[in-house]
Amino acid sequence: MFKGKVVLITGGTGYLGRSLIKALLKEDVKSIRVFSRDEVKHHRVQEMFNYDDRLRSLIGDVRDKARLKKAAQDVDIVIHAAALKRLDILEYNVPECIETNVNGTLNVVEACLDANVERAVFVSTDKACSPVNTYGACKFVGERIFSETNYSKGKKRTIFTCVRYGNVLESTGSVIPFFEKKLKDGEPITLTDKRMTRFIISPEEAVQLVFNALKYSVGGEVFVPRLPAFKITDLIEILQEKHQVNTGIKMIGLRPGEKIHEFMINKAEVPRTYEFKDMYVITSPIEKYQGKQEEPYVQEGRLLKEEEMDDYSSEDAVISKDEVKKLFKELELI
Repeated sequence: MFKGKVVLITGGTGYLGRSLIKALLKEDVKSIRVFSRDEVKHHRVQEMFNYDDRLRSLIGDVRDKARLKKAAQDVDIVIHAAALKRLDILEYNVPECIETNVNGTLNVVEACLDANVERAVFVSTDKACSPVNTYGACKFVGERIFSETNYSKGKKRTIFTCVRYGNVLESTGSVIPFFEKKLKDGEPITLTDKRMTRFIISPEEAVQLVFNALKYSVGGEVFVPRLPAFKITDLIEILQEKHQVNTGIKMIGLRPGEKIHEFMINKAEVPRTYEFKDMYVITSPIEKYQGKQEEPYVQEGRLLKEEEMDDYSSEDAVISKDEVKKLFKELELI
C-alpha cells in the first residue's frame, strides 16, 4: 500500500505525526512530507529519525492554501492531522479554531483535488460525536467536509475518509504525563469530576486505524476503533501505587466544553454503522451512498441493529482497575 508512495502528513511534527512517520519508514515509502508550522519541532523530528533522507520538512500552516497546494504536488497519500486541540482554550478563541480546524480542512481538500491525490484521511476525535464544544463542533464539520467531498469532486480520483478516536495515551496534553508530573512535584491531582471515563488508545492502535482507513475506504466513511475505557479515578490510584505517593485530589469542576463521558458513535449513526474486524465503520450520512455492495466492510462486516446499541460511550466500555493496570503494563506505561 505504501511502497514507492509519497505521503504528506499535516501536523506531522505532533505526537501522532511522529508515530505515523515511525511506522511509514518501515513501509518502504518513497518520501514523507512533514508539514508543520514549528521549525524547532521539524529539527527534533529530523534528529529523532536520524536525518532519514526520505523525510522532507515543510514549514507551513494549513491556513495557507497556496503553501498546501505546493506541498501536495505529486503526493499519493495525505493524512490530515493538523489541528488546534486544547478545548478549554478554544472555547475563548472560536474564530481561531474555525480558521485552522474548518477552513484549514477545506484548504487540505482543495489541495488534494488540485494535486489529484489518491487517498486522504482526516484525523477526527470522539469530541466530534454529538459535539458540545467548539473543538468538537469544528471537527464534526471537518468530517462532513471530507465525507461530502467524495460526492462533489467530479472526475477527480481522490478518496476522502475519516478516522475518529480519543486522546492517544502519552500524547501531548494527555492525562498520564499530566498526573505523573503532579505526583512527582508533590502537588494534588486536579480532577474535574470523579465519574469521568475515557477511552484507551495507544499510538500503535491510532496508526493502525489510519492505515485501515487507507486500506478499506471507498469514500465518505468514519472509521472508529473498538476500544476499552477506564475510570479516571482508577488511573489516579494506579499511578499513586506506581510512585508510592498520594498527594490527594483537588476537585475543580468541569472545564468549558468538557464531557463526563466520551462518545464514539451516537444514536443517529448506529443504523448506518458496520461492525468490521476490530473496528466500526460509519457510512456516509448521504443516503444515496450508504451500503453499496463493493465495500469490504459491507461484504465481510455486519450492519448494526438499533436495538443492540444505543450509542458507543466510554461509560459502557469501562474495564476494571485490574484490567487497566494489566493493559498499561503491556503498553509499558507503568
